[in-house]
Amino acid sequence: MKKKFTLEIADPCSENFDKMIPNAQGSFCNTCMKNVIDLSRKTNSEMAKFIAENKDKSICARLRTNQLEEEFVYNETSKINNLKYAAVAASVLLASNLSAQEKEVVKTEVNCPKPNPYKVGKIAYNQTRNQEVSLIIKGKLFEAKTNKPFDKETYSNLMIAFNNSQNPVKVNPKTGEFSIETKVLKSSKTIMVTIRANDYYLSKEIAFDVKSAKNNVLQKNIIIASEELSRIYIAGGLGINYTR
Repeated sequence: MKKKFTLEIADPCSENFDKMIPNAQGSFCNTCMKNVIDLSRKTNSEMAKFIAENKDKSICARLRTNQLEEEFVYNETSKINNLKYAAVAASVLLASNLSAQEKEVVKTEVNCPKPNPYKVGKIAYNQTRNQEVSLIIKGKLFEAKTNKPFDKETYSNLMIAFNNSQNPVKVNPKTGEFSIETKVLKSSKTIMVTIRANDYYLSKEIAFDVKSAKNNVLQKNIIIASEELSRIYIAGGLGINYTR
């Protein structure tokens, strides 16, 4: 059964996330002695999965403001039903095995080549790999209104990544310059750019032309309005509102 829910900040927290102790899920807060889960970088499906698995727990999380405006959906399954399905499947399997044993086995001999399950996989992989090209994207990240680098005090530790890469690079706070290596499809007309700062986040698709690259280096400035970046907050007690 599908369940829908929205999120709210039940108990806002003013602690500095960057001063907490990092761990696999987020960071540990020494003030309240709790683990703060970083949900700000999760997709909607990842968020729904996390909430479904932890809905009965007290969650202290870090999330984007635009995540408070989203409606999330997850599938809730009954454990009893799952056991029934497992029992039915086992019964069917047992009955099938008994029926097979009761039938007389007829020996036949057919000469046919044994299929190679790896051949198709290799061809598919090679086709995808041949469609990709490695590029070094160089440019500057500017704020749209000022046409200058983002304020280094407000947007501290500014990072940029392309196509959801897990290896973002730091943007020069004085010049806005960046240089990053990424892989794109030769036919790409757009590319996903992700911008992160300590308290801000943005993931946006922008126009992109692979053919303009020279010697596998593409010069491209990224101009973003500061209003497009979502603010990230820590929710001391993450509220979950279920909807119909």
